[in-house]
This record gives sequence, C-alpha cells and structure tokens, in this order.
Amino acid sequence: MTESDAHEDSTESTTADHPRKRPLWREILILVVVALVLSVVIQNFVGRIFLIPSESMEPTLHGCTGCTGDKIFVDRISYRFGDPQPGDVVVFKGPESWNDEYQSIRSDNSVVRALQGLGSIVGLVPPDENDLVKRVIAVGGQTVQCLSEEEGLRVNDKPLTEPYIDNRIPGNGTSCQGRYFGPVTVPDGNLWVMGDNRAHSKDSRFHLDDERSGTVPIDNVIGKVQLIVLPFSRWGTVGSFDPQ
Repeated sequence: MTESDAHEDSTESTTADHPRKRPLWREILILVVVALVLSVVIQNFVGRIFLIPSESMEPTLHGCTGCTGDKIFVDRISYRFGDPQPGDVVVFKGPESWNDEYQSIRSDNSVVRALQGLGSIVGLVPPDENDLVKRVIAVGGQTVQCLSEEEGLRVNDKPLTEPYIDNRIPGNGTSCQGRYFGPVTVPDGNLWVMGDNRAHSKDSRFHLDDERSGTVPIDNVIGKVQLIVLPFSRWGTVGSFDPQ
C-alpha cells in the first residue's frame, strides 16, 4: 500500500465515521415545517382552543364584562362517530342569517390580511367567521317551546331540568328567561341551541324568522366543548347534562 492509498483510506474512514452535518438553518426550517404540519392536523382533526368573548354561557363559561374570558378546548373527534345530543355544549359556525352583527377580525391592509389568512390555516390566528358557543336543547324531530301560560322551557311538551342555569342572574329567574316562543319543530339534521345565561344570549330564539326557524345545521358544528384550560383557577371539564 502506497502512502497515497493509505491517506485516501484514512479520509474515507473519517468521512464514514463522522457524516457531514446539515446546516443549522436547514435543521430549523425542517422543525418549523414539521411544527406547522402538526398544527394543521391537530387544529383540523383533533381539537383547538377557543376564547369565550361574551357572557351568554355564564356561569358555565366565563366571558363577562370585566372578567377574564375562559379559554376552552373543543374536541373535533367526538362528532365523527355520532351527532350532538341534548345537553352538549358545542361550538358552531353561525349560519349566514346569524351574521348581521358580526364584524370581520381581518385587517384592512391587504398584506396583513393575507398573513392573517395564512395564520388561520395553521391555527395561529382565529378564522374569520362567526364562531359561537351554546348548549344543545333539542335535536331533529323534537318540538321546543316556551309559552306564556307555561312555567318554563319544554321539549316534546315535557318540562326540562336545567341545573346549569343560574337563576340569581337578573332575568334568568323568569319563566322563559327573556322571551316566549314556539312551538318550533327542529328539522332533521339541525339543532336548537340556547345559552346558559338565558336572559343574555342571542341564540335560536332570536332567529325564528330565518329559513330554519332559528335552528343550526349539524354540519355547522365545529366540535364539543370538553375543557376549560385557562385561567388555571377555573381549569376543569365541561360536562353534558341532558335536560330532557
């Protein structure tokens, strides 16, 4: 073996024992791409976090004026195996007829708006849609009503048991907590939804004149509320209680 051959063998051995490392920028890029892909998969198929912006679900979910709004985890898997049931707390995309007071959260600047659109794809920015949270009261085929001569909300002419309503909140102690309505028969594939803070919730009762009589298509449901994740002082599960 010549000296040149020995040198070449040594070089090959060193290269084999110590493979060339990727540049740092490439490692970072790979990590960012993987993180974005995982975020898209989780947000669209597993679940996502939503902020409660209003008081319509008090006291179950906090969003009152002057308090810290709850952040909730919404499960997107449960309803792949079944439909929402009475008592479930759900997040849904408001039907078009519910969007009369909705204001876009997108910037007027076209560049910023485009970045916000990209951010919403990976879950870094909320989608520009009227996402609402309410409780399912009645499902397709059921008839819901609250008439002046009755003591409270009824489904299929039977009174409901609703321990999640705080009657100490002004307006919630009245028989229909705000307004009389019905009877309304929920179309198949739709839901009748109401807020737990009955006297301060613009829910199905406020959209009786639309094409679905105030009901929400199941296809609009984003997922089931499972957890309050923030603030830590209110961390816990959000249970379903069938009022029927």
